[in-house]
Amino acid sequence: MAEKAKVYFADFRAADFHENLQQKLYRLMKAAGCGDIDFEGKYVAIKLHFGEPGNLAFLRPNWAKTVADFVRDQGGKPFLTDCNTLYVGGRKNALDHLDSAYLNGFSPLSTGCHCIIADGLKGNDEAYVPVEGGKYVKEAKIGRAIMDADILISLTHFKGHENTGFGGVLKNIGMGSGSRAGKMEQHNAGKPSVNGDKCVGCGTCEEICAHGAAVVGPEGKASIDQDKCVGCGRCLTHCPMDAVYASNDESNDILNCKIAEYTKAVVDGRPCFHISLVIDVSPLCDCYWLNDAPIVQDVGMFASFDPIALDQACADAVNAQPPLPGSALDGENFHECGHDHFHYMHPDTNWETALSHGEALGLGQRQYELIKI
Repeated sequence: MAEKAKVYFADFRAADFHENLQQKLYRLMKAAGCGDIDFEGKYVAIKLHFGEPGNLAFLRPNWAKTVADFVRDQGGKPFLTDCNTLYVGGRKNALDHLDSAYLNGFSPLSTGCHCIIADGLKGNDEAYVPVEGGKYVKEAKIGRAIMDADILISLTHFKGHENTGFGGVLKNIGMGSGSRAGKMEQHNAGKPSVNGDKCVGCGTCEEICAHGAAVVGPEGKASIDQDKCVGCGRCLTHCPMDAVYASNDESNDILNCKIAEYTKAVVDGRPCFHISLVIDVSPLCDCYWLNDAPIVQDVGMFASFDPIALDQACADAVNAQPPLPGSALDGENFHECGHDHFHYMHPDTNWETALSHGEALGLGQRQYELIKI
């Protein structure tokens, strides 16, 4: 029988005044073996979520500073990174994205390292990465700066998610590292459409399309020929009116599988380490411009080399908690959900799909040993 994956855990207690929580995270990383990676002179991408402006559930920049300090102490060159969003909001291009990051406290002054938006100014600076064993994705579109890094560390805020059940390590890496076109590929069949109400007929999509799929008709509105479209997403990233959009027509199960396949594309072939903080467990993603009350009490910090085991351990830890009174989880039918908090909140989701598919791809294993420090 294969040895279980090791997941390291530390609670959020600091009652003995021996160390603060940032020092505790540093000790957790050390105990989990992160220091065994050869960081000397290496570029290290710290993949995290900077938080949509208005949302207050995202991880504080103090946590990112601790991870960056650890990397620098080992001789590495850390940078914080994320890719632009598919939806229109505070992070759809690198300039707005950096403004949002700075607004939420992620600056070189507070974290000790720079922020780099991995897929560039308009979200189309991407690397095409083969997915070994991919069923739905053969070649993932990943933000170039993430693929240029020698080492990847994921720093994840564990929370609920309306499409995937929860947002954990796989969501942070797989969806989060996709370029705008990569995110489109995960959310739908891979081909965009045009909102005629927003389109002004400027012709930008027609000029940028290399396959003649985007055409401005005589009525002054663009349309996309789905037979000619190859799903590259260039029109989506260049439209000045945000009239080009992804249809979000994939099922949640297929979305979860694609996220696992994108994660595999990102982590294959280089050292990776994963941290997940089960704190401020909001019902929805940090991509929202607001956040609801936490559904359970803060649990602790988890770390592992195995992303599948880490997500499983965090899910188990949350599901073991009682719902917080007054939260979205505190409903009269709660006990009918079999204590699957995420399915209770989002009945159309099945978070286990991503973990099972990721395990089949060789990303890791769901069986784990929890080691408390």
